[in-house]
This record gives sequence, C-alpha cells and structure tokens, in this order.
Amino acid sequence: MKLHAEALLFDNDGTLVSSLESVNRCWTRWAGEYGITADAFARVELHGRPAAEIAADLLPARLVPEAVARIEHLEVEDVAQGVVALPGTLRLLAQLPPERWAVVTSATRRLAEARLAEVGVRPKMTVAADDVTRGKPDPEPFLLAARMLGVDPARCVVFEDAPAGLTAGRAAGMRTVALTTTHTRAELTADIVVPDLSAVSALVTPEGVEITAGE
Repeated sequence: MKLHAEALLFDNDGTLVSSLESVNRCWTRWAGEYGITADAFARVELHGRPAAEIAADLLPARLVPEAVARIEHLEVEDVAQGVVALPGTLRLLAQLPPERWAVVTSATRRLAEARLAEVGVRPKMTVAADDVTRGKPDPEPFLLAARMLGVDPARCVVFEDAPAGLTAGRAAGMRTVALTTTHTRAELTADIVVPDLSAVSALVTPEGVEITAGE
C-alpha cells in the first residue's frame, strides 16, 4: 500500500528503538523505591504515556515531581544497557531529508535524545513531553510537530506502536501506520499495520515523500 505525505512523524520507543528491557527494569526498581504494590503497578498502562501521567496515577500529587525526576534519572543511566534500534529504522531514516521528518515522543527530551543517540539517530526536530501540556492520546504533540515543520496535519503520516499514540495521530487528522512491535494487531487501529519499519520504504519526490508499506 502507498501513502503520500509531506512529513513523517515517528514515535520513538517501540517504533524507532526498543527500550522494553530498560523500561521494565527501571520502572520496576522505581515502583519498589516508592512502595507501589505489584498489583497497583500492573493496572497502569506504561507504554506510550508521559512519565508524569503514570506517576500521577500511582502517587500523591506532592510526590509526582520528585518521582518523575527519579525515573528519568534511572532510565537515562540505563540507556547503554537496554536500547537498540528496531529493524528498518536506520535504513528508512537514511532515505529521508531531515526537514521531512520528526520524532514525537512521550519521553522527556533528555531521555529521548539519550536513547536516540545510543543508536546513532539525531533528528533535526523532536517534540518531547517537555514541549506540550497534554500528551498522547491528546493530539497536541503531533499538531505541534506539524506546525514546527510547516506542514498541514492532513499531509502527515504518523508511525506508532501504541494505541495511545495512534489515537493521538487520528485525532490530529493524520494518517497512521501501526507497528506490531509492542502490541498485537488486534489492539491497533490504523490505516496500515506492519510488523516494523523494515516493511516500510520511502521515495522522496518534489511534492514530499511516497511511502510504500507491506508485510
């Protein structure tokens, strides 16, 4: 299947890189430090959501700022131990002009840049949790990225692995490509569903980018 776009917007964790080992290790340690029970922790969706929202679901409001700073520290320190580029990431990004794509992540800028640098990816533009007042599934992060790139949201394609991110992309009026790297196909609603970015190729044209995606 082919999609035509002026800009491509990529989630980071689960889309460009895999940080699952690091995430599980760090958040489990964090939960133990704050006395959060395994049952309470299991009820909270971690993937694709800002750390501040996760912390707010589990802790009193007075502890949230300190707790967010603590999980960011743990995850940044753990980058070298558990972050790898997912299949197809480096090849696809190499096909794209820097001004035609951006990373839109629920992580803080410090953490996002550390994870991307670990796999050798340095985007020209990144929208992080620090840049918005409402994170995914709200469309604000994707709309901000489109505005910064100077592109009509309807001419953007979102690449996401999490339901929250896909919901945000659709709410922004963008077309969506889902990757089954962290969720099953049945859990993902998108224009196209692929295993990972190895199933996606890009052709740059005068009008933008032609995306070809398949199994």
